[in-house]
Amino acid sequence: MADAIAEATAGLPDQLGDAWRALAAAWDVATRAGAPLSGCLRDLAAAFRELGQLHRDLTVALTGPRATARLVMVLPLVALLFGSLMGFDTVRTLFLTGPGLVCLAAGSVLMLAAARWNRRLVRNAQAGGPAPGLELDLTAIGMTGGGSLDGARRTARQSAERFGLRPPGTHNTATDAVIDRVLALSARAGVPAAELLRSEAEQLRRDARTGGRQRAETLAVTLMLPLGVCVLPAFMLVGVAPLLLSVLASTLSTF
Repeated sequence: MADAIAEATAGLPDQLGDAWRALAAAWDVATRAGAPLSGCLRDLAAAFRELGQLHRDLTVALTGPRATARLVMVLPLVALLFGSLMGFDTVRTLFLTGPGLVCLAAGSVLMLAAARWNRRLVRNAQAGGPAPGLELDLTAIGMTGGGSLDGARRTARQSAERFGLRPPGTHNTATDAVIDRVLALSARAGVPAAELLRSEAEQLRRDARTGGRQRAETLAVTLMLPLGVCVLPAFMLVGVAPLLLSVLASTLSTF
């Protein structure tokens, strides 16, 4: 069943595909550990609701910076159109003269660099694990089946690797450190480890949501870098320089 769920993710968007792969991993862990599927799926559904809210919050937070990036990319074209409306032959100057072609080439390179820079900034703001806290949830599911602690951790790690939620053969130091800390607390306080793992997974998702909002706020500022370094010079080259060249040409032609 887990393999069938994973196969159904082909062609799905990244976020939706990650959710289905996480379901496949949870199903795989529950089956191998002998844990009751109904309770595991109920807990996983709650985790998915939190993850869905996380992605929605990040999408909303990034809407403004993305719109700003798209808006500033059209500034050079607006300047070119404005010069033409003022009665100057900026289009012919830009496309049919040597200096204009130089300005066009340099401005195009700068705009291409700005577009790639903007995409990279937005991509970095979206960066994050596909499902924060999922491996803790998987470990808790494995422990619910009554297996050993080491067996539950191993099963969770293997399932996460199998369904593409964790790079194979890697040692996830951050996740393992969190699990170690939770298990140590469980041993000292006498609290069921599975419940502590689920609570810690919820906290990781809340932290991921806060981190996503912070990255979105930072993006609104860092987008000014490609604006100042690339877009404004391109604006001068494509919009202002042809206008000046056109004015200069018309002035010289009167003599």
